[in-house]
Amino acid sequence: MDLQPSDFDRLLFFEHARKNAEATYAQNPLDADNLTRWAGALLELSQFQSVIESKKMILDSIAKLEEALLINPKKHDALWCLGNAYTSHAFLNPNQDEAKSYFDKASVYFKQAVDEDPGNELYLKSLEVTAKAPELYAEIHKHGFVQQTTGAAEPSASSSTKTSKETKSSDLKYDIFGWVILVVGIVAWAGFAKSHIPPTPPPR
Repeated sequence: MDLQPSDFDRLLFFEHARKNAEATYAQNPLDADNLTRWAGALLELSQFQSVIESKKMILDSIAKLEEALLINPKKHDALWCLGNAYTSHAFLNPNQDEAKSYFDKASVYFKQAVDEDPGNELYLKSLEVTAKAPELYAEIHKHGFVQQTTGAAEPSASSSTKTSKETKSSDLKYDIFGWVILVVGIVAWAGFAKSHIPPTPPPR
C-alpha cells in the first residue's frame, strides 16, 4: 500500500502519540486516559502494518485497554475502543468461529459504552454497525483476503500477478481498518488536546 501524504501525516502523528503515551506510562502507569490514548494510537498504527504485525499491535492495544478498565471500569471511551479492537482482530482471523467470538465481544463492549454514555451517537452507530460485521467478514474471506495478506508461501504464476494480488489485498485491508479504526483518532486527538505535552496538529 502506497502512503498518500495525508496517510503519512497520520502515521507520524500517531507514532508521536504512541511515544508520548509510552513515556507518560513510565511516569504514571495508573493513568487510564493515557492508556486509552496509547491503545488508540496502536490501533491507528496497525493500519499501516502487515497482517501479522497488525495482529500484534491490536493485541497490545487490547491489553492496554483492559489495563485502563481495571483502573476505571466505567471508562466509556476505553470500552468503545476495546470494541473496535476486537472487531479489527476478528476481521484478521481466518477461523470463522473464532472471529464470531471476537465480534460478540465487540458488541458487548460497544453496548457497555452506550450504557455508560447513552447519548453518544458514535457509540450507538458502532453498536449498530458491528451487527453487520459478520456479513462483511464472510464476504471478505470468500475472496481469500487472509490468504493473500498473511504472506503464506504459495507458488505464483509471475511476480506481476503476485504484486497485483498484494496491492489489492493491501488496499482491502486498509478499507477494512478504515471503517472501524479511523474514528479512534477522534478519541486520541481529543486526549492529546487536553494533555500537557503539545501534540503535532491533526492531519488535514
